[in-house]
Amino acid sequence: MTRPPTAAQRRVIDTAEPVTGRLRGTEAQLAALVRRGLAFRHPRPPHDHFLTPAGHRMRETETGTETGTATGPTGAAPPRQGTGAGTFAARVGGEEDTGADGPARAREVHSAWEGLLELRRMTHRDGSVDRPCGWERTHLVQAAALALEAGGHRPAGPETDGYRVRATPQPEAVAVRGPDEAALGACAATLEKAGWHVGEHTDPRTRARYLLASPRRV
Repeated sequence: MTRPPTAAQRRVIDTAEPVTGRLRGTEAQLAALVRRGLAFRHPRPPHDHFLTPAGHRMRETETGTETGTATGPTGAAPPRQGTGAGTFAARVGGEEDTGADGPARAREVHSAWEGLLELRRMTHRDGSVDRPCGWERTHLVQAAALALEAGGHRPAGPETDGYRVRATPQPEAVAVRGPDEAALGACAATLEKAGWHVGEHTDPRTRARYLLASPRRV
């Protein structure tokens, strides 16, 4: 029987970035998690370590992480995850505190997206990266927001227009709003390229157009 992680290794797992599972720890701690099948080392520089699906399950079981609650397409932004120092959180749009922008944020987003693609490769039997994985289907809002931000779209801020991603009552579907038709169409193209089914709809109350996006399975 595999021994449970040590207290130090548990801290590394518990403080992994919420969206990507990127880890921070000593080389010995990370190597031990790799041997236990709870982490993997990304093959491309900077060779960061990320949680495997087993590592994600261990963290979420222990911490009771919620996968999100449903709100309408016009709902408020959910609480921002991963606001601690050194952690990454996908920007869903509408946050009061969006954190720093610029090259540092771009590098974080790129690394997070690369980590998610690697998780797709590891969890799909055929090794494909062109469709969402199980983690994305249980973290719909964060996954869709990461795809949009990695695709170069700007999230809505306190004083700026941009995309807004929200949970919906529909199973495996998120709502995406944009400032105008052109931005909404661009968001749709990015999500489709990232492996999502996308349809455009009209809000019956406001007559505003929005997207419903679901992760593609095949």
